[in-house]
Amino acid sequence: MSNSDTILDLAAQVGKALQDKGLILATAESCTGGGVAQAVTEIAGSTGWFDCGFITYSNASKTEMLDVSAALIAQMGSVSEEVAAAMASGALGASNAHVAVSTTGIAGPTGAVPGKPVGTVCFGWANADTVHTERLVFAGDRRAVREQTVIHALQGLLRFIN
Repeated sequence: MSNSDTILDLAAQVGKALQDKGLILATAESCTGGGVAQAVTEIAGSTGWFDCGFITYSNASKTEMLDVSAALIAQMGSVSEEVAAAMASGALGASNAHVAVSTTGIAGPTGAVPGKPVGTVCFGWANADTVHTERLVFAGDRRAVREQTVIHALQGLLRFIN
């Protein structure tokens, strides 16, 4: 199965799980540039379970749109589990969603910093009660890192909502 087929299959599974539970999704994306939102809106009927997506590529937009503390970004870096958590929580606060997913990472080919190589991605999954985060390092070029990030974000959503 190609990555695009995998993404569509996962997006359909996410949609069914959200619909079955009566939940609405929002996304807060940096390194994926809207790829998660694009995937879920490929699914017919997504208006029943998808509210909105925030593409907060700059640090200023993370602060302005998602209420991520500028001090947190300065202290931890925009690619951190703490910022991913704040992005997911911020998406909930700025939308009508019950569940949110966030992605922030270094897709490359440049941007690596000490301790955060190219391919480092942090994820957040949030609802009203909890936020779960993960940090992974993916291999490959920019496109491969972004595709793997979308796949992992959707897989994580399935685990988080089920």
